[in-house]
Amino acid sequence: MSPIYHCRGLAHTYDTTEVLRLDQVEFRTGEFAAIVGPNGAGKSTLLTILAGLRPDYQGECLLEGREVRQWGRRELTRLVSFLPQKIDLAFPFTARQVVFMGRTPHCDGLYDTPEDAAAVDEAMRLTDTLEFQERDYRSLSGGERQRVMVAAALAQGGRVLLLDEPATFLDLKHQLAIYRLLRELAAQGRAVIAVTHDLNLAAASAHRMLVLYHGKAVADGEPRAAMSGDVLRCVFEVEPDEVPWIAHG
Repeated sequence: MSPIYHCRGLAHTYDTTEVLRLDQVEFRTGEFAAIVGPNGAGKSTLLTILAGLRPDYQGECLLEGREVRQWGRRELTRLVSFLPQKIDLAFPFTARQVVFMGRTPHCDGLYDTPEDAAAVDEAMRLTDTLEFQERDYRSLSGGERQRVMVAAALAQGGRVLLLDEPATFLDLKHQLAIYRLLRELAAQGRAVIAVTHDLNLAAASAHRMLVLYHGKAVADGEPRAAMSGDVLRCVFEVEPDEVPWIAHG
């Protein structure tokens, strides 16, 4: 697995409060990395820096050897697909039209191409959303909307997939399906990086867990090693036996 992101001395400050400081971290193609930590740990800040949405960071954040803030917007979105934690759409788009929005970085004219349609069809098949593709997006349940937005990110087709809480609102069946899919996408050569609060899902599916606490990396490695008893007690303030999958495998 080769590094696609290399961050060194990466920091971000809101007003006068430093919320992120990472000495060095890399993310690789072929890897599903879960970023975990308590509220306010800097997880979403890191993800949005990787997505090119916070250019006022300090230090280095290199994507394929070039600073993220030096990439052109369209060039970047062809390479990096980003799913934020929440998206509100006020207009009456169908679910399929929303997924088609993921193809925007590839559009050179007014009309969708057969390649665009094929990418949308495949993304909706993978996320189990074809059955309601013609419904108004606003009429969908929270879980259905989330699956549509994951489909839009997949349709975008980037080599990097960044997701902030991808299993939000999903029932258990679709939580498991989404996390299996993310691992499969990594196996196909993408770099998959997801922020999540679900330690059990992340530990069961991710190749690696990066644990943030007060903006710093306190553990980074294979899930069971990263989720040590000390990390669970000091960072998450729980005993290992309170996290069944991690405690007992």
